[in-house]
Amino acid sequence: MKYIISYQQAHHHYLDIEFIADQIQSESVIVQLPAWRPGRYELGNFAKNIQKWEAVDQAGNPLTCKKITKDTWKVYTKNVTQLHIRYNYFANELNAGSTFLDATQLYVNPVNCCVYIPSRMDQTCEVELILPANYKVACGLPAKQVANKTVLTATDFHMLADSPFIASDSLQHYKFTCNMVEFNFWFQGECRLDWEKLTKDFYKFCEFQLKMMKKAPFSTYHFLFQILPFRMYHGVEHVNSTVIALGPGYNLMKDKLYEDMLGVSCHELFHAWNIKTIRPIEMQPYDYSKENYSKLGYVCEGVTTYYGDQILSRSGVYSELQYLQSFNERLQKHLDNFGRFNLSVADSSFDTWLDGYVQGVPNRKTSIYDEGCLLAFCTDLFIRKNSKNKYSLDDVMVHLYTEFALKQKGYSATDYKGIVEHYANASVDNIMNNYINKAVDYTPLLEEAMHYIGCEFVKYPSVHFHEHAIGIKISETNGSCKVTSVYPSSAADSAGISIQDEIIGINMIAIKPDHSVNSFAEWSAYFSDQPLLITIASNYRIRQVKVIPVPFQFYKSGKIQKSNSATLEQRANYKLWCGYEF
Repeated sequence: MKYIISYQQAHHHYLDIEFIADQIQSESVIVQLPAWRPGRYELGNFAKNIQKWEAVDQAGNPLTCKKITKDTWKVYTKNVTQLHIRYNYFANELNAGSTFLDATQLYVNPVNCCVYIPSRMDQTCEVELILPANYKVACGLPAKQVANKTVLTATDFHMLADSPFIASDSLQHYKFTCNMVEFNFWFQGECRLDWEKLTKDFYKFCEFQLKMMKKAPFSTYHFLFQILPFRMYHGVEHVNSTVIALGPGYNLMKDKLYEDMLGVSCHELFHAWNIKTIRPIEMQPYDYSKENYSKLGYVCEGVTTYYGDQILSRSGVYSELQYLQSFNERLQKHLDNFGRFNLSVADSSFDTWLDGYVQGVPNRKTSIYDEGCLLAFCTDLFIRKNSKNKYSLDDVMVHLYTEFALKQKGYSATDYKGIVEHYANASVDNIMNNYINKAVDYTPLLEEAMHYIGCEFVKYPSVHFHEHAIGIKISETNGSCKVTSVYPSSAADSAGISIQDEIIGINMIAIKPDHSVNSFAEWSAYFSDQPLLITIASNYRIRQVKVIPVPFQFYKSGKIQKSNSATLEQRANYKLWCGYEF
């Protein structure tokens, strides 16, 4: 199968794509455009970006076709030997999983825009790119130049769907070798790079992952970065590459954004094993035409989120403080998420296809990333404790890779449970039944895990008065104050305050935040010793509510903290866990 990708006027953002399939032997052919992309477990509805579509035979004669679903076509091919599908695709969204075209670059995720014939997915795919002469191409696929055209070759459609590429005349490229594997940096967008610093830090976590997992599913790997002039944080995994969108470019090598780049890069690299090759049985292989439901998001994303930060600590890229801060962010998100009492992480994984990437209705679900990370931590410490540190979650992941992924087998929840129990030599029913498959507060399990490494789960009132005494979280941006979360049965809840309410006044003082001036957070703390008359705008109506603060009762902050009474054994366990002395 062959694809020809070109464009006429970049500012129109339309790609022109011709799909060619020869050796047609049936009277009709089903042509499918993917309905979703691996790495984001929700329907993508990519077909909405197609403006024009036609099917012709080898001589250019039009063929009869009809659309049978939102992204599937039936083409009638009697007496046809070669099928040509010609269509265009609107590419004007720029993130780590999209397709984008403008005057500066052509960026394609083939899973967004390349059609396929379901019965021929195992056939070789060739992509011919018609590009400006000075463009370079960054991609994990092998490339060659043929008559001034760049040609990419994939062994099958699965490989093509998993191989994004960036083509431009401004790509910045650098590479290094680690354990005989070539790693490539590709940066698109305005940024000033410190190659020495990048290579030093990336080498550490790349080497750690290669040694930990014993064998890699790639011989070369490509970090493709889309660097944007505004705030952005997004990454998407592939077997031998990742696309990571970050911004603003002027901060890329500084402080928090650089730390974010390390975190997301380590996370996405670990995905090359966990989910790209180690897969739930429901996704082996991927079915691009519909939802691939699985309850194993706590492994696919939760374990990867855990290792994304933990490997940075164990490899010495993150300081101990940086790692504990990132861990505390997961703890805080868990404490702030009342969905933990309503939908388990396993059921939330199944429901990513409903609302996994937006806030959704209040307090409905847990996070396969955050709660999944905490459960991975507890499982890791469970194995370490019961095996007397002979084994850890590392061994579970290596086992899944060698005994399932390399044998082209998907794993089930039963398989995962059995492997954990094998290395722990103990029943994991408590974690599986009472936490993974149950909607509950994780505090008892977290406290038990932290105790093993000489730490405590410390909770204390939020530093913000409106959070701990009123029971609301707010966003004060662009001159307005909006309620983003309400603590159940809090003073605010009892007074009738709801999410998305806009607070416009307190005790007859107008609230219009501007660089912390006229801030509700500040005024509510000022009036902390008296009842609050809060003026709210909601659904084009204004109302006033009276709130009686109850200090230190509602939102809590939480963190992992070393215990002063930790034993020598617990201190040793701590070092084995994170790589740092207690």
